[in-house]
Parts: sequence; C-alpha cells; structure tokens
Amino acid sequence: MRILKGEDQLRQSTNAWDWLGPGIYFWEQNPEKALEYAEKCAAGQQKFSGTIKNPFVIGAIIELGNCLNLVEPNSLRIVKEAYHELLETMKESGTKMPKNKEANRRLDCAVIQNIHESIKRSGTLKPYDTIRSPFHEGVKIYEDSNFTDGLHIEISVRTPELIKGYFLPRPIAEYNPYLHQDFDKVEYQKLHPEEKDGK
Repeated sequence: MRILKGEDQLRQSTNAWDWLGPGIYFWEQNPEKALEYAEKCAAGQQKFSGTIKNPFVIGAIIELGNCLNLVEPNSLRIVKEAYHELLETMKESGTKMPKNKEANRRLDCAVIQNIHESIKRSGTLKPYDTIRSPFHEGVKIYEDSNFTDGLHIEISVRTPELIKGYFLPRPIAEYNPYLHQDFDKVEYQKLHPEEKDGK
C-alpha cells in the first residue's frame, strides 16, 4: 500500500540466481502468477531472499525503453555472443563457469551481467532499461508439448523511472485475497501438500 500511495518504491533484486540479472521483476499480464509466487514465498515453499507475511499483488505501467527483448532474433544473438565471450574470459582466467541448477539460474545471470559489463566498457552503446523473456516452468501440459503449466513472460526493469505508475489489478478480491485478512501459512500448506519447503 505504501508503494501505491507513493510513500515507498520497489527495490532491485540482486541475487546471484536472478536469471535476467539485477532488476525489479514483473510477470507480464499475469497477476495470478504473481499471487501464486507471493503465497509460496509466504508459505516457505519458494526460494526467496526476503520475508512475506501477507501476499500482495500490484500492477505496474512500464515503458520498456531500450529493451533486450528475448523473443526477438537479434536479442537472442546478443545473449549467445555474451555467453561465448564469458566462456572465453573464464577459460583465460582459469575460473569455472557458473551453472544453472533448477531454480538457481547463476549461468543465465552471469551471461546477462556480461552483456551489461560489455556495454559499460564500450562507452558508446546505450544500456538496457529492461529485459523481457519467456520462461518455461513447471511440467508439460501434454505429452511432447512445448507448453508447460507455468509458462510465463518476465520483465526485469533496470531503470526504475520507466515504471510510470502502480495499480491494484482487478478483480481485487481475486488477486489480493489477503487485503482484509491475514495469510494462513499452515492452512496454505495443507491445501498444497505437494509443495516442499525451500523449493
């Protein structure tokens, strides 16, 4: 509510496992996914560096600006080149390449960080304001499917000034069920017994 009232601001996530590098992360047009993530964090079933007492979902109006949009071929080429540059650098220094392991996306984070560092070193290229990418998560929705039940698009905002405003997604009762009642961690875990702590 402080953010909606302009009394606070979102902070960048800077974890080594943040697959799109440091930024303020959003699910594109997906308040249901945002609520699910917040509930899992509050229940201790999702890797998360903070604490959540009551899950809360806000929407944001974002201007993408200079966007590394990973559904575009040129952006994918940039990421591929950055990977090979990082690989060469690591070989030359005798350092091990970071690895992705399940939800821990250290390699992806390092590749994206390498892009930002290369831009900084160039002194002429424009830094990226945002990064946008699809993310395959969950299980296939049918045999041999390319679709997974957690497929979504994420946006990482590196330039906070491009977040033009915030709002409560509607219907409010659906996306913010804990607005007027406390989240019950124990009850949530009973309703979702398949989830494991720390996943």
